[in-house]
Amino acid sequence: MKIDLTETTSSKINQALISARRSIGTPAIGMVLTLVIVTDEENAYDAMKAASDSSREHPSRIIAVIKRVSRSPRARRDARLDAEIRVGSDSGSGETVVLRLHGELANHAQSVVLPLLLPDAPVVVWWPEDAPADPAKDPLGALAQRRITDTYSAEHPLDELAVRAATYQPGDTDLAWTRITPWRSMLAAALDQQPAEVVSATVEGESDNPSCELLAMWLADRLGVPVERTLSGGPGLTAVRMATRNGDIVLDRADGSLATLCMVGQPDRAVALKRRETAELLAEELRRLDPDNIYESTVKFGVERLGGPTEASSVGSGQKPSSPAGAGAPAAKKAAAKKAASK
Repeated sequence: MKIDLTETTSSKINQALISARRSIGTPAIGMVLTLVIVTDEENAYDAMKAASDSSREHPSRIIAVIKRVSRSPRARRDARLDAEIRVGSDSGSGETVVLRLHGELANHAQSVVLPLLLPDAPVVVWWPEDAPADPAKDPLGALAQRRITDTYSAEHPLDELAVRAATYQPGDTDLAWTRITPWRSMLAAALDQQPAEVVSATVEGESDNPSCELLAMWLADRLGVPVERTLSGGPGLTAVRMATRNGDIVLDRADGSLATLCMVGQPDRAVALKRRETAELLAEELRRLDPDNIYESTVKFGVERLGGPTEASSVGSGQKPSSPAGAGAPAAKKAAAKKAASK
């Protein structure tokens, strides 16, 4: 069911939601959170489709906030709220409210969204594009327990990654970080199977890909070893090589779908490591609403070490590592490797 409301208010939207649920026999109970999407008309369809698909795992009230830029001074003075309500099969496993804010009202989106939040339920705010510099201090971000951005969508992803580190607050996360979860799991499992001392590592991937940088920072932070960042034609991450005292551990994904894991003394194994859709990434982030301390440590570790996109750069390496004291000591490296394997 779809309901269109023009020149409306938050109170009328709530009343329309109640009436729509009663007419199709859908109760409000069962929705576990409110997902607020801050987007524009260009990206609204893709963002809402991803949110609707993820709601099949996390039934939620989806509120899409679309700020309509007015061209004339007179139009900018006129505040107007239009809404579209979707319930039932038109909204996945929850309900969707699309808000279009015109004129001065676009600067006060939080006053419209606040009455529409599910009572006693967590709030997550997601910026698919054009995230604020400090999400926690944004008026909408301040309403949320979890704030999701995507540095990959920024015009200058590596600069954006540095901004995310500088303004990090508990609850912040990044879909560029979520994209490397399978890589981190596979590498940690490999170290668990072969708990040898890691002496260096190399991360290979396309330029201007923040996921590649984050994976390199994670390895440097967790293992305390030199990590080299090299470039390839992609897609995305293509390979990780960890040099150990017993031989190299190599995870190579040349086609963006199927990877090969190579370790000394074991046969090569094919590993499914496909590039995931946005809905899958969003569903993963909605599974946990507590602060991600590993992400915080990783993004803060490598800010000052981000290299340019044209040259292979070194993260945590070079002359002397400026990572934690004693990171170059063999004993510390071995302990860090075991720590990484347990994550």
